[in-house]
Order: sequence, then structure tokens, then C-alpha cells
Amino acid sequence: MTKAYTFNRNPLLSRSLPEWRARCVLGCLMLGSFVLVGRAMYLQGVNKEFLQRKGESRYARVLELPANRGKVVDRHGDTLATSTPVKSIAVLPDLAQLSPGDIALLAKTLEIPVSEVNRKLASGKDFVFLARAVAPDVSDRVQALKLPGIQAQEEYRRFYPAGEMAAHLVGFTNVDDQGQEGIELAFNKSLVGRTGARRVIKDRRGHIVEDVEYIRHPQDGENVQLAIDAKIQYLAYSTLKQAVQANKAKSGSAVVLDARTGEVLALVNNPTYNPNNRIKLTGEQLRNRVMTDSFEPGSVMKPIVAAMALESGKYRPNTQVNLGNGRLIIDGANIGDAHGGGGIMTVAQIIQKSSNVGAAKMALSFPPQHMWDLYDDLGFGKPLKLGFPGEVGGRLRPWQSWRPIEQATMAYGHGVSVTLMQMAHAYTVFGRGGELIPVSLTKLDAPPVHGKRIFSQDVSREVLHMMESVLQPGGTAPQAAVPGYRAAGKTGTAMKLENGRYTKKYVAAFVGLVPVSDPRLIIAVAIDEPSAGKHYGGDVAGPVFSQIAASSLRSMGVRPDAPIVPQQLAQQQYPATREAM
Repeated sequence: MTKAYTFNRNPLLSRSLPEWRARCVLGCLMLGSFVLVGRAMYLQGVNKEFLQRKGESRYARVLELPANRGKVVDRHGDTLATSTPVKSIAVLPDLAQLSPGDIALLAKTLEIPVSEVNRKLASGKDFVFLARAVAPDVSDRVQALKLPGIQAQEEYRRFYPAGEMAAHLVGFTNVDDQGQEGIELAFNKSLVGRTGARRVIKDRRGHIVEDVEYIRHPQDGENVQLAIDAKIQYLAYSTLKQAVQANKAKSGSAVVLDARTGEVLALVNNPTYNPNNRIKLTGEQLRNRVMTDSFEPGSVMKPIVAAMALESGKYRPNTQVNLGNGRLIIDGANIGDAHGGGGIMTVAQIIQKSSNVGAAKMALSFPPQHMWDLYDDLGFGKPLKLGFPGEVGGRLRPWQSWRPIEQATMAYGHGVSVTLMQMAHAYTVFGRGGELIPVSLTKLDAPPVHGKRIFSQDVSREVLHMMESVLQPGGTAPQAAVPGYRAAGKTGTAMKLENGRYTKKYVAAFVGLVPVSDPRLIIAVAIDEPSAGKHYGGDVAGPVFSQIAASSLRSMGVRPDAPIVPQQLAQQQYPATREAM
């Protein structure tokens, strides 16, 4: 029979514990206390930044303060590109505890798929944009939902008051306000500015409850003042657009330079695009053909060859050149004149009548290197280094590889390719008395005092007078005459080269200066593939020069230097009637 024990008489209680065991437990408790105290001292005294960062990560945020991108303005200060404040909707994923119903409502308000919202919420990032540059009413409706972690962020959106008129020159920015094309890209570093930052405290719903401090104040970008005149830009744009449509052309380009300073007063292309609405853009619309497209210029090169001949002293304006029967055969190739010819012509008549044979004979009387050096000095075969994106240099092969037929054709603009800007730049030698001056996209504080001397003043003046005869009766471009002003220029009609063969597709060009008594403007025009029945430079590009020159000179207040011939004025005002005659 088992003996029963009460609790207070249990024999186990009469047994004492070893003394070492009690001391061991006491020691462990004291050691644990010291460790906890030491850890607390370490965290709060030595490594307190860690705890502060962890705490601040729950309520503190650093917000980026966008800088206002600098303006792009014309030479008179008229705005061509500016930034306007807009709202963008952003999310803080770690604070956005949203129900499926909240997500569906948010997606519907922003007009984006629910899957897109879910993807951005699950991105694992601290800050994600849901929609950029939304309409003000959309931003207000999103904020009215008062969803946790959803906020409206202030940004800037680029606006272009000139629209498609100056699109190829000014360019545009992307959604992050970074330049993508044109001046916006070329001067991006100056325009972009420097973003700022501020530290704030937010509640659990993502709302700012306190501004703590500014870390860095934003610095707005610098303004860029271009050389273009918005009035002349509009005149050139509207005139070119009408010409492209009237001639059923593939495209067209025009550039207007200040003959005294080299400043670009206008630069236009067609087709173009609206930089404020860039939906479904194509490469054809985006290309700034004045800078990026090279072509064989045709006879607009002939005044340069004539100037080379006069500068050598071997020729004078009245020097006679025997053109034979108007045909020149070199290496089995046949060179002829599109406007007839043959017999004896002076150098001045060769320019007026645009004789290929005469230009070729003058060129062949010089060593190839002599002609190449002149073309190289004028900037052909290399970019003008304007800093404009996509600018090309054309093609000018080394003179050592030239054959006689190639040197002959280069005299009238075949076998060499240039951009329209290069061609306008080369003609500054005739507007500045034989000096070549740089082209400038931005407004200059003062005109260049001296340029690169290419021809003497006398030679420059003589060639200018030869080009004046081109626009007079008997020349190849009477349609380019400017009522009330003495104008000079040269036509160019070149067949396009495709797959190594010349086709029946043409580029009609005209480059001219006005007024001759004191050149103020250099205007270059190129119409690509006109298909309305005319393809000569004088018929297609010449009238564009005339209209741009007349309107621009009136806008600038330049006094006429020639009497107005009633017939010229009527032809300019009523071109359709003249065409029908």
C-alpha cells in the first residue's frame, strides 16, 4: 500500500539545491542585463543613425523639386518654347494599401488599365508615376478620392506657341522634359537647369503634414535666344508650304540668312509636325532637311566656279569662251546645256544662261586640287559644326581621285553633294564682299568684324552682278525677281541619283541675295521631286525666293533700291493667272 504525503511534507522539498547552481543562474541573469544595457547604449549612443533612419523611413520623405526649363525665344524675345506647370499622379507603393475596388476606381479616373496600376504597385520601388502631365480636372478627381499613398506631383510640360511653323528648328522634349530634337537637344544642358529637393513628414496616408527643410533649392535653366525672326519664319513657312502643294512635291526646304552677320533668320521644312501633339509621327515629318539631307545642288555651284576663274586673273566677266556646238564629250560622256547654247559666250553670259559646257570648260582650265581647295574652303564635304543634331557634311571626294569628267560635272553641281545650309553659307562670300562668315543659330551681340577671305571684293561684286542678270529678261529665273529690289541669284536643277543611276526625279533649287546694292538677306530654297509639270529651279524654287524676299524685306523695313515694274508686281500678286497664260 502506497504511503500518502501532503505537499508541505513532501520529501523532495527537504532536499537542498547545490549552491553553485543558484550562483550560476544569478550570474546569467546579471550578464543578460549587462548585454541589454550595453546594446541599448550602443544603439542610442554609437549607432543611433540606424534607428533614426528606420524611424524616418516610416514618416519622412525627400521630394524632388523640378526646375523650370529655360525658354527658347526668337531674336525679338517672342517665345518659341516654354514650360507650364502640370500635375502628375504618383504612388508610394509601401503606403498604398488599396482594395481592389479602390484600384479599379483609380484606374477608371486615370483612364488606364487596372493591370497597369497593379503592375506599378507591385514594382517594389519607393516612388512610381501612374500618369504624367494629366489634365487639371483629372488631378482634382484623383485627389478627391483621398486614397492612401496616392499623390499629385507638380511637374512642367513643354509648350510650343509657334507650333509646326518652327518645329524642325526648336525641336521638342520628352515627358521628363529632356531635349529630343532640334535646339531643345542641342542646348539641353543650358536649358535643363538643376532640380531641387526638400524633406517632409507624411502621415500614413501619404499626406504631407510638415515641411522639415530644403535640401537644395531648384535652379531654373537658362533661356536660349535664337537668331530667327518669328515674322520671317512664318513668311517662309507659309510660302514654302504653298509651293510644295502647288508643285505636288515630295518635300521642300528653305533657309534665310542675314547676309551681314550669318545669323539664321528662318529655317523651314515641309512636311512638318506639331510639337504640341506628336501622335503618329513619321521620320519624314521629323527630318530637318536643311541640315540632315544632302543633295546634288546643280547649277547653283556655277557662280563659285566663275568667281574662281575671275580670281585667278585668267578670266574677266567679258572673257569669251567657245562652246562649240553646245556639246562637250569627255571620256565618252556627253555634257550638254539644258537651255540650248553653243557658239561664243562670255563668262557673264555663261552664268546668265546657266551653261553647263561653259562652266565645265572654265573648271577644266584649272588643276583639280585648285578647285578642290576652293570647295573645301567654302565648307563643302564637312559639317558646319553648328551643334545641331543630325547635321551632315555632304560629300566631296579627294581631288586625287577626280577624273576629267568628274571635275567637269562638279563645276555645275553634279558629283558633289551639299546640304541647303551649306549652300546658303557658301553664298555669304557674295554678300560680304568675298569673305566667308560662320552661320549662327543664336542671336549675336555683334556681327563678325572679319570673315575668312575667299575672293576679292571686286570679284565678289562682279559675280553678284552676273547673278543679277539671271533674274532679268534673258536669264533662267525672271520669276525670282523681287518687285522694288535688285536681286541676284542662281538656279539649280539636278537629277536625283538612285542606285547609282540618275533618274527623272529632280531637285529644283534657287539661292539668291537681296538687295544687290547692299545685301541683307541670303535665301536658299530646295523643292524635292516637283511633279506638277515643272521641274526647273527658276520655275519652281525661284518664285518661292521672290515671295520670301519681298515679304521679309518689307517686314525689316529695308528701303527699295529699284523701281517697281508693274508687270513684276502683278505676276507676284496673281501667280495663278500667269501660270495659265
